[in-house]
Amino acid sequence: MITMTAEEKASLAHFVDLAAAVTGSGFRLHDSGDSLESVETAEAAAVQDPADSLEQIAADVRDCTGCKLCTTRTNAVPGEGAAQPLVMVIGEGPGADEDATGRPFVGRAGQLLDKMLASIGLSRESNCFIANVIKCRPPANRDPQPDETAACASFLDRQIQLLRPRIILCAGRIAGQTLLNTQAPIGKLRGKFVDFQAGGRTIPFLATYHPSALLRNEDLKRPAWEDLKLLRTALEQ
Repeated sequence: MITMTAEEKASLAHFVDLAAAVTGSGFRLHDSGDSLESVETAEAAAVQDPADSLEQIAADVRDCTGCKLCTTRTNAVPGEGAAQPLVMVIGEGPGADEDATGRPFVGRAGQLLDKMLASIGLSRESNCFIANVIKCRPPANRDPQPDETAACASFLDRQIQLLRPRIILCAGRIAGQTLLNTQAPIGKLRGKFVDFQAGGRTIPFLATYHPSALLRNEDLKRPAWEDLKLLRTALEQ
């Protein structure tokens, strides 16, 4: 069981309280009818590549020796979630808890991410898939190096093409800069949708602050909540 400090619990409670205050009784995606989910299911079924699968991608990730991170990892972290997600969440890379378990976003930041998603009716169990730009933890959580992101790029590309998410939610500076091929700070990237090209599709792409940044700086919680409201509105439409 992961223990959060009193300060982190207070931060988490503050975010959840803010979400509850704005959403009232709580937003649930299926409350607006089943048309969005049924359309998403039909689209996914129509285009799914029978030559690939999430299981095969995960196996390839665990077997990968494409960069030096394979020599220092405990577990590779392919990603997890719904096979037909409305939203694909993409972060930077595994931390210590993720390296230990082989699962994405399971540490303190991951607990907050789950609460953030739940505040707008999303979860990795039902309608989200969570992955990272790189699949192995860099030593001491340093920033990924170019050869490491390049070695993992094909795995993420395959996941996006197979999952066909309606929207990509990018968590944090490193992921945003890598995926959008930019050096712009996260404060400039967040707060708006941009077009992201993947597998011959244009996918709405929204960047926001990484949950770990919210745990360090409570001032970022309100703009992060504005990003989530923007995401919720797009899903409703």
